[in-house]
Amino acid sequence: MLTKFRLSAFVVISSVLSYFIVAQGVVNWTIVTLLALGGICVTGAANVLNQILERDYDKHMQRTKDRPLAAERLKLSAAVLFAGLLLLSGSIFLALINPLTVMISMISLILYAFVYTPLKRYSTIAVGVGAIPGALPVLIGTTAFSGSLTTLGLILFGIQFLWQFPHFWSIGYLAFEDYKKAGYKLLPMDGEGNINKNLGYHSFVYSLVLIAVSAIPFAMGSMTLIPFLLVMLIGILYAAACLQFQWNSTRKTALTLMFSSFFYLPLVLSFFLI
Repeated sequence: MLTKFRLSAFVVISSVLSYFIVAQGVVNWTIVTLLALGGICVTGAANVLNQILERDYDKHMQRTKDRPLAAERLKLSAAVLFAGLLLLSGSIFLALINPLTVMISMISLILYAFVYTPLKRYSTIAVGVGAIPGALPVLIGTTAFSGSLTTLGLILFGIQFLWQFPHFWSIGYLAFEDYKKAGYKLLPMDGEGNINKNLGYHSFVYSLVLIAVSAIPFAMGSMTLIPFLLVMLIGILYAAACLQFQWNSTRKTALTLMFSSFFYLPLVLSFFLI
């Protein structure tokens, strides 16, 4: 619970898939193992630090009040020590791959734990800031193979960055009352303090840009026709879920968008791999 293991595992899967995409069959399994171990440790450390900093706010939210620190089942000093051990271990694993990979992972942790986490209580810009460390895992995966920033790596980063806005806003809509209790300002609001009525439209705009960015590899000649068509199809379905949410902003359409986002990213990365 302290490391948010399922979330950490999802992050590591996206990172490893990105490695496989750029490796094009030339796989070094030692690097893949180091990438997975380092990723799970650094991501876990970031999540522990997040819970350390938010322990007093987590107590006010239904979905987080049972977390170990919020429920006071774990001492703060133990959590800090655990975060430190995870960070040290993860840094060593990733440093054994190359310097750029470990540097990007440290930037990701700092942005997530020490910029995004406190910013959530002050401005909706936190969503955009948080989307950066949320997208860096795919870049970490590509640099683990190449040792440098590549065009394909940056495209994958752009896809995961843009994907997060509809994904997060759908979750934020569903958990709005909880976020409000904790004082988090994560959704666009109108002048009366209500959720912006064009939230679905904003999500739709991001989904259209997402479609355009995901088409770049085909235009560059680095993706074949069938995977490209599959990526376009799932992008259109994702955009349709955003539009449906705009036309009828209810819990049901927000859930549809949220579950669409869960399927979108692993499927798109799989199509890129194909």
